[in-house]
Amino acid sequence: MASRRVACGVIGAGWWGTHAHIPALLRHSGAELVAIQTRDPDDAGKVARHFAIPQAFTSADELIAVPGLEAVVISSPPHLHYPQARAALLRGLHVLVEKPMTLSATQARELVRLAEQNGRHLLVSSPWHYTRHGKEARRLVLDGHLGEVRMVSVLMTNPVDQLIRGTGTQAPHGLPFLHPQPGTYSEPAIAGGGQSYTQVSHVAAYLVFLTGARPARVFARYHNDGSRLDIYDAISLEMDNGCIVSIASTGATPVYRRDFEVRVFGTKAILFLELWQGRMELVPLDGGAPTVYEPLAREEVYPEQAPAGNLVDCVLDGAPNLAAGSVGLAAMEILDAAVRSVRAGRNILVRRPEG
Repeated sequence: MASRRVACGVIGAGWWGTHAHIPALLRHSGAELVAIQTRDPDDAGKVARHFAIPQAFTSADELIAVPGLEAVVISSPPHLHYPQARAALLRGLHVLVEKPMTLSATQARELVRLAEQNGRHLLVSSPWHYTRHGKEARRLVLDGHLGEVRMVSVLMTNPVDQLIRGTGTQAPHGLPFLHPQPGTYSEPAIAGGGQSYTQVSHVAAYLVFLTGARPARVFARYHNDGSRLDIYDAISLEMDNGCIVSIASTGATPVYRRDFEVRVFGTKAILFLELWQGRMELVPLDGGAPTVYEPLAREEVYPEQAPAGNLVDCVLDGAPNLAAGSVGLAAMEILDAAVRSVRAGRNILVRRPEG
C-alpha cells in the first residue's frame, strides 16, 4: 500500500519560492507538489516546466481551489500574505506563510484565529528555528539552564540594502532561478517596511521562539539613509517576563559579511550564538568551564528548506510546529509597535485583545 502524500501548492513561485520551497516539497517523500502560482504567465509556465509541476496558475484563487489540495506555501510579496493566507485557511488548507507574516499585528492575529478555529496548521517561514543550535538553545533557556533571563542583545546584518533601496534585484542567496521583482522590497505599499520587515522579522520571531516571551513595550529608531524605507534599525524591547532586549540591524553591509549575534544573559549563565557562523557557547556565571557546542556545517547554518518540510510533517503526523503562527504574530506585534514608536517618538505599549 502506497504511503500517504500531502497535496501541496506554492503561491508566489518567484525568487524564494523557486529557491527554497519548491525544492523542499519536491524532495520530501511525503509531499506531492501539484500546482504553483505566479502572476506572470511566462514565468508560471517556465517554473512548471522546469520543476515538472502538473499545474501552473497566475491567480492564487485558482490554485487554492484545486481539488484535493491540502496545504499551501505562500511566498508572494508581503502585501499579499494576509489575503492569500486568509483565503487558504477559509478553504480549509494548512498554510506556511513567508515572513513578514503580514503587514500588521491585526492581520496576523486574524490568521492565527482562523487557523485555530478551523483546526489547521499555520506556520511562518523561520529557518533559524530548525538548526541543532536553535533547538538546543531554546531547550536551555526554557528549561532554566540560564536561570532567569534578564537581557538579550542582537546584531543582525544581511546585504539586502540594494533590494530595499530599489537599486537592484540581485538575490543575496545562491544562483536564483528567478530574480526578485522590482518593488517587492522597495515599494512601501508592497513591502510594508524596509530592513525591519525584511530582516528584523527574522530576529523578532527567533527572540520569541528562544525565550517563550511576548513583547510588552517597544521603543525604536530607524534611519532611512535617503531611502523611502528603513535601512538602519535600533529597537529596544521589554518582554512580558521582564527581560530587556536590544536589536541593531542593517542591510548596508558588504556582500561577503553577515552577522547574527545573539547574546542571552541569564542569572546563571550567558548563551552566545553566532547564527550565520553556526557557533554556540554556554558560559556559567559561577566560573565553571564553558560548554562549546560543535559548530554547524555550512549546509546546516540556514536550513531554508526546513519550514516547508515542517509543514508537510505537521500535516502527516502531527510533528511539532517549530515556527507557529503565534510566533509570527508576536513578531508582528514587535514590528507593528516599532513602526508606531518611530512615528510617535515614544515608547509603545503592546496591547492585545482580551480572550
